[in-house]
This record gives sequence, C-alpha cells and structure tokens, in this order.
Amino acid sequence: MEKAIKLVALDLDGTLFRPDKSISSENKEAITEAVQDGVQVVVSTGRPYCGLPLKELEEMGVCYAITANGAGIYRVSQKECLYSDCMDNQLSVELVERLDQMDIHMDLFAEGDSYSDEKLYDKIDLLPIPKPMQAYIQSSRSFVKNLPQYVRDRKIQIQKITMNFYQGEDGIYTDYEKVLRMLSADERLEVVSGGYHNLEITKKGTTKGKGLHILADLLNIPMEQTMACGDTQNDMDILQAAAIGVAMGNATEEVKQNADFVTLSNEEDGVAYAIRKLLFGVPVKK
Repeated sequence: MEKAIKLVALDLDGTLFRPDKSISSENKEAITEAVQDGVQVVVSTGRPYCGLPLKELEEMGVCYAITANGAGIYRVSQKECLYSDCMDNQLSVELVERLDQMDIHMDLFAEGDSYSDEKLYDKIDLLPIPKPMQAYIQSSRSFVKNLPQYVRDRKIQIQKITMNFYQGEDGIYTDYEKVLRMLSADERLEVVSGGYHNLEITKKGTTKGKGLHILADLLNIPMEQTMACGDTQNDMDILQAAAIGVAMGNATEEVKQNADFVTLSNEEDGVAYAIRKLLFGVPVKK
C-alpha cells in the first residue's frame, strides 16, 4: 500500500530543538526511522543555511532545508541553492537604512549567510531571549561595520530580515510598535513573528508554505502526502499548506487552533511522538 505521508517538514527552534538548541536522541531515532522507511524529512526554518545543524542533519539522512521562512531552499550537504526569492535590492537598502535608526537588533540573511552590524555585538546579551539563542546569534552572524553601507555597496540580495527588540524596565519592547506599523503598512513585505516577540520580513508571498509547495514539486511528492510541524506564527502558513499540520505542545494558541494535530512539547520529544503516531500509527507511552 502506498504510504500516506512521504514528506515531513520540521521547524527547528521550538520544534525539533530542545530549549538548549540540542536534538534529543528520541527525535533523532524517529527521524532516522522515517528516512529509512522512504520518507523525505526536511527542515523548514526561519534560520539561514549557516544556522542549520549540518552534521546532525546529515547523520539523520535529512537532505533538504527550507530556510529563511521559504526564501531559500537548499540541498543540505552541498549548500546547493535550489530556489531563492529575495527582496528587491532598492527596497532592501531603504529598509536597512530605516531600521538601522531604530533601537533594535537586526540580522540580514543573504545567500545562506547572515549579517549584523558590529555595533550590536556587545548588546546581544541585553536581548530578552534565552541564553542559547543569544549564543546562536553571536556564533552564526558575520558582524560588519556600517551594515546599511555594506548592503548598498555590495548590492546584497536579502532573503530575510529578522528584528529582535530590547525590553525596557517597564516591560515594553523598545520601538516594537513603531517598527510593526512601518512594516505592516508596506504591501511589498510578508511580516510574521518567529517567537521571542521578534519580527521577520521576507518578500511578499514568500513563506514556509510556499517553500513546501516548491520543494514537494521538485521531489515529485503531492501536497496530499505532506506533513509539517511548527510552533509559532511563521509556521502557520506551512501547517495550513501541508496535508497534516502539527502544532507542538509548546506552540502558541493561534498555531494550535489552526493545526490538525497537537503533539507533545519540544521538551517531551514532540517531533518523535508525531512521526511515530501519524506516520506509523505506533502508540507511544507518555
């Protein structure tokens, strides 16, 4: 009998990753089992290619990654870009120049790499995000002098911009509302949150869901045979696009309400639970 699900797309932060950004042995085993049974397990993340756990993905047999919220699709082992959908260069320059004036931390993703302004490096530990996420940002970014000038001079093709916000003593996120209003008013942009009260922008219409459609088509897998797992707003589109949308137990209420199935949390091997229950019908004791 033909297998019902042939492609499983997994978000990383808050989904496959535990809070310390590691992948549990249970999740690794379940993914390996699925791959060995002929299922394409792929990554679907807001991270750039350079933020992928490449060694672990290779060990599990994961060959493809939808990155930067769908703006870049890669063959993991060779960093071969199969699809890219960047923002207009002039728009990118304008956005970076305007956002650079705000009291925020801004990261740019381009051609699988990530960039930030060197003036922000010493302020990463002030961001109200978990220490493992702070460490990830510090280790994965290329910090350059005068980011707007860097983008302008090199005509960098930006796949995605991520903004994290500092928090005042009153608990209010500095410049968040101002930035959100500015970005939401621009019809050329797709604006979502990937967690930790951040904002993420791509070209209008560029989403993880669109990325899933493109990758499934490249792999000759019908959308009716796809499943996706996620936890935050930037996963909503792909959960709705897939035949089975799975929300993590730690997902936002909005994501849970729009999912077909709610699994366990990322601290309880929720990915492994969903794979074994929905793909193989294996009862899992928890």
